[in-house]
Amino acid sequence: MWAPQLHKGLSPLQLCRIMRPDDANIMGNVHGGIILKMIEEAGCIVSTRHCNTQDGDRCLALLVRVEKTEFLSPVFIGEVVHITAEITYTSKHSLEVQVIVMAENILTGGKKLASKAALWYVPCSLQNVNKIMEVPSIQYVSAEQKEEGRKRYEAQKIERMETKARVEEVMPPLPNSEDATKEPHTVGFSQSSLIHLVGPLDCILHDYVHGGVTMKLMDEVAGIVAARHCNTNIVTASVDAINFHRKIKKGCVVTVTGRLTFVSNRSMELEVLVDAASLVEKEMKKYRAVSAFFTFISLDKDNKPLPVPPLKIKGEEEQRRFEEGNARYLQAKAKRLADNRQ
Repeated sequence: MWAPQLHKGLSPLQLCRIMRPDDANIMGNVHGGIILKMIEEAGCIVSTRHCNTQDGDRCLALLVRVEKTEFLSPVFIGEVVHITAEITYTSKHSLEVQVIVMAENILTGGKKLASKAALWYVPCSLQNVNKIMEVPSIQYVSAEQKEEGRKRYEAQKIERMETKARVEEVMPPLPNSEDATKEPHTVGFSQSSLIHLVGPLDCILHDYVHGGVTMKLMDEVAGIVAARHCNTNIVTASVDAINFHRKIKKGCVVTVTGRLTFVSNRSMELEVLVDAASLVEKEMKKYRAVSAFFTFISLDKDNKPLPVPPLKIKGEEEQRRFEEGNARYLQAKAKRLADNRQ
C-alpha cells in the first residue's frame, strides 16, 4: 500500500506517543480503535495543512472513507507508536492520504510494522461546512504514479456510492432476547449496541464528530461482539473499507450496532453500523452515518491464534449475510496469497 516519493515538495507528517494502560484491553493489547483514531488524526492534520496552502477560505479536511486496513502486528502497553502520513493523490475536491504505523519497544529499540491505511478526505470551508473547497494539486514523480492514483480515486468513489445505497435500506434487528439467554454462538446472542451522546470533546472545529472518535466507538462495539462469541482474548485483525455517508453533529445521539456476519476457523467478520439522530432537533430523523466490516481473531495467553466457535445461522437473512461474508473472506485470502508470491 505504501508508495513513498509519489510527489515532490511535500514532507510526510510524523506523530508518535507511548501506549498507556487506558489504551489497551485487560490483556495488554492496544485497542484497534486507538490505532484507527491516531491514523485519522495524522491524516486530518496533513490534509488540512495542504488545503490551507492556497488563498481563499480557511478549511478543515473531513474524513469520508478509510480503505481496508490491516493490523499486521499487535501493539502493547509501553510501546511507542510512530505514525507517518503522506498525501499520495489529489483530485479536484479530495485527497488520498497513506499512513504507516510502526510500534517501537523503547527498552530494546526493536521496531515492527503494526498497520497500514489509506484514507480519503474532502476540505470543507470553516465559514460554511457544506461548501467543499478545491484541493491544491501535488506534483507527481511520474505520469504513471498519477494515473495509478486516479484509478484508486475512481474505484473508491464507486464503492462508496454502492455501499451507501446498500446500507441505507438495512436497519439492524434488535437482539433476540431468547437467543441472548438460551443459545450461544448465534447472531442474536453476541449482537451489541452502544449509545453515545456527541459532546464538544468529540468534535472538530465545525462541531461535527471527529472521524477517529467514530472509528474508536465502532471498534469497541465490534470487540464486545467478538468477545461474547469467543469468550477469549480478541484483537482487531483488519477493517474493511469504512464509509462515512453523512456527517454527525454535536448534540446527536449515535447508536453503534455490531453483529456477526461470517465466521471461519480462525476469524470473525462483523458488520458495524452507526446511526445518528438529533437530541434537540425533532424534525431530524435517524439516519445511517457510517458503515464498515471488522475482522477479529481469538488469541490464547501467548497471543497465538485460537479456533473460533462456528456461527449458528438462523433464517434467510443471516444466511445471505454469511454467504456474502464468506465471499469477502475468500477474496481477501486469495489477495494475501497473491501478495505473498510477489
